[in-house]
Amino acid sequence: MTSQIPIQPVDQPIICNPYDEPHDHWIYDTETGAAARAGFRREAGYWYKTDRTGTAQQELFAEEERDDLPLVNLLRKDVRRWRESGYRGASNVTRDLLRYWANPKRGRRLFFCQREAVETIVYLAELRIPGRSSRTGFKKFELSEDNLAKLLKGEKPSFEELVKADFYPSLVDHPADSNLLPLRRLGCKMATGSGKTVVMAMLISWAFCNRGMNPASTIFPNAVLVCCPNLTVKERLQVLRPEDPNNYYAAFDLVPVKYRPLMQFGKVLVENWHRFSPESEHKEGDKSYAVVDKGPETPETLARRVLGDLYERLPIMVLNDEGHHCWRPKPVDDDLTTEEKKELKDEVKEARVWLTGLDMLNNSRSNGNPGISMCIDLSATPFFIKGSGYPEGQPFPWLVNDFGLVDAIESGIVKIPRLPVKDDRAKKDEAGRPDAKYFRLWHNVIGSLKPGEKLPSGKPKAEVVYREVEGALKQIAGQWIERFQYFDEANPNQENIPPVLIIVCDNTDIAAIVYEKISGEREVEVVTEEDLEEAAQDDGNSKPAKRRTKKPKKQTSYGRGAIFPDYFSNTSTEKHTIRIDTKLLAEAESEDPNKTTREAAEELRKVVATVGKKGQPGEFVRCVVSVSMLTEGWDANNVTHILGIRAFGSQLLCEQVVGRGLRRMNYDPDPETGLLTEEYVDVYGIPFSVIPFKGRPVDKSTPEDKPKHRVWALPGREEEMEIRFPIVEGYVFALHKNLVKCDVESIEPLSIDPRLEPVTTFLRPTAGYLDSQAHIVPFEFVKQDRAAYYSQTHFQTVLFQIAQQIIDELLAPRAGRTTPRRG
Repeated sequence: MTSQIPIQPVDQPIICNPYDEPHDHWIYDTETGAAARAGFRREAGYWYKTDRTGTAQQELFAEEERDDLPLVNLLRKDVRRWRESGYRGASNVTRDLLRYWANPKRGRRLFFCQREAVETIVYLAELRIPGRSSRTGFKKFELSEDNLAKLLKGEKPSFEELVKADFYPSLVDHPADSNLLPLRRLGCKMATGSGKTVVMAMLISWAFCNRGMNPASTIFPNAVLVCCPNLTVKERLQVLRPEDPNNYYAAFDLVPVKYRPLMQFGKVLVENWHRFSPESEHKEGDKSYAVVDKGPETPETLARRVLGDLYERLPIMVLNDEGHHCWRPKPVDDDLTTEEKKELKDEVKEARVWLTGLDMLNNSRSNGNPGISMCIDLSATPFFIKGSGYPEGQPFPWLVNDFGLVDAIESGIVKIPRLPVKDDRAKKDEAGRPDAKYFRLWHNVIGSLKPGEKLPSGKPKAEVVYREVEGALKQIAGQWIERFQYFDEANPNQENIPPVLIIVCDNTDIAAIVYEKISGEREVEVVTEEDLEEAAQDDGNSKPAKRRTKKPKKQTSYGRGAIFPDYFSNTSTEKHTIRIDTKLLAEAESEDPNKTTREAAEELRKVVATVGKKGQPGEFVRCVVSVSMLTEGWDANNVTHILGIRAFGSQLLCEQVVGRGLRRMNYDPDPETGLLTEEYVDVYGIPFSVIPFKGRPVDKSTPEDKPKHRVWALPGREEEMEIRFPIVEGYVFALHKNLVKCDVESIEPLSIDPRLEPVTTFLRPTAGYLDSQAHIVPFEFVKQDRAAYYSQTHFQTVLFQIAQQIIDELLAPRAGRTTPRRG
């Protein structure tokens, strides 16, 4: 994008039904900032950074350009045609599942983006990749057979749109060691809050139900390994295990009744990527011994350790949640700052361990066949990061599906960002545009620096940053209070979830001062009697090292903060403001039991994971201060305000930070329009572009933020008076408890006297046309009996025909009867 003019707010950001394929999107004039409706679906694409050639400020995005995703766009057309054909060529189970998920009469409808992601994976995995394209009945494909074969080999396809020689799509990820089997990967780009976990549950349902019906099949795996980035995500992904009491298969009604028993024939294992870390050669069980020397782990031993009994079910399907962490590092010599190098070091370690583990699983079978049938990545941001050895912001080459943040906003699946805008009608050119003071907050901070207000590293001093952002902080905190008061005044029949403010800082020094100013909490030195005694004995002539032999003790002091202390100040019993220690939190998420700070780390993790949840450690949290972005798995849906106090060098980084506040609280559509109702998150200091947003004058209230009414059970009545409505696929007519009985012995016998009643029937066989005037029929009478019929008809056929007539009779409507009889 070459313009520095931000887009204008739109009155109606939501323009598409979330349950149908998008039919419209907003387009923006980069010179005027005006938005207009296109009238058709947006092509799949992404924003990327070019190499810098000038001195323009990074946060203005003057060096970002948009490119398309040709493979995704080709597959969209093929999958759409396949969908319209009724999923021709797929197995009966697959067709049943896909139609079941698309049924508009479902009690809990699935988003189109969820169904399209699954359709794309299934289309490739069941038909195209195994060489079954002919089953679709189509002669030509947008993604030709020749290009598909090239993608599966990692060769450059002949797409007309592809003009770059150094980057092209691929469906395999080749290890550096050419002796190892490549990993087949399929990627889905789905916005935060669009339901990636449900997509994983749908894919598992597809695999297990098909395998249950076809036990000898090699296309459908009966074991799935779900890999995730941390412990919080691992805990939440337990819903993918069919045996879990809160499993998504029941919660979202993903499996028809007749297929539900088949889910028990498969097995799901959820593991943190840390599980792939190499095990000590001296480890035996849970302990290490000097005398034990097993040698380094082989692919087979690692696979058996990680998979357990799933090893016997190879090949398995792997689902990478937050798959943007799983990439193959390359040697790089980028110009990075000290902090960027530190962050990159941790990212590279995670990526290397994660992907090396998958490579070993894939090469663990003794027969030389892959141990992983396919690896499916799900992520909102499947892009290479700065310093990875790839161009920053370049998408993973195995992307086959795309439903990004802008699409999600236009479909109402996530909250709508709301920016502070100018309300000065006298300045027509400025009215309605984002207020630059709050929109490009960091840019304004840098521009206001005076001599001596920078550190040797070139970064601004923390106290200077706070001085410059204090106005914005008070402004957004004041708006948070307005939202909190709506919540506080809500009656019991309204939503009862408190709002949360997130502040994302550039570094730990800024985070520390912001946290102290808001929370009023700080560490102070404690002077003990021992310190006083040592000071009294000091004659002033001793060396400094002898004067103070111990480190000063510290304790937490709770005071009143400088920013609305009645709402945000901490006490010894209630934490209204928390600061996320990234290092400590990462320690907790790693599940490493050997860390000395394990207890404190786990306490922090539980607080972060339960923000706003009643009765949980994070119940009273109202403000979260963090450096960089919050960890994945932090899926709180009550984030209502975000303040960015840092540089934003790309559209991708803006999306990542804004995405932490986009999860909706309510998914009930408007009964008149069918669209999801608008929910908002107020955003300051994040200068994104090309994202639809609503404008909010800073001095105007927002009554639309008032809590919505809800239906809920009174405490104590949940179980006793709970009413559940069964999911009915059809009716089966049956007698209950044998209420209809027949005493054959007591029935009076029926007697027929052949002398009085005819017991035999004779007919002349019909031949040709008989005129009514004819009196002579040249054929003898023939006795009628069932001998000929029985000689050609099985007795079971007779029983089936009788049963059919009984059913027809039961189902046939009668005069004055509008519903079938139940028997």
